[in-house]
Amino acid sequence: MGNEKDNATTAFHLQMLVKTLDMDQYPLIRMVIENNITEQEYNELFALLEKLHQQYMSQKEEGLMDFTSLLVHFAGMLNEKLNPDATIIALKKEGYYPSLMEMFMQILNKYGRLC
Repeated sequence: MGNEKDNATTAFHLQMLVKTLDMDQYPLIRMVIENNITEQEYNELFALLEKLHQQYMSQKEEGLMDFTSLLVHFAGMLNEKLNPDATIIALKKEGYYPSLMEMFMQILNKYGRLC
């Protein structure tokens, strides 16, 4: 039973720490904690991003201009605990895959999904 109490205390302490995170500076970290993303799920997110970034660079080199399919793939493969739009904004703010996130944001803006 002590273990359950320790887990509850740890969870409470983490909630308190999350409140101290600057949402503007570390929005992705905050999303990961608030949405209870596991280490494996976090690693899967970055594996997906790496794959999409490689596809983006390859398609861009080939002269393709429409990358909507990459965004659709991202949204479809993203962990269901995460909102695609909010995740893209968080990734961009933290500086992950800047060219890919900028392209995703341009597509979302085009369709009126982001401000």
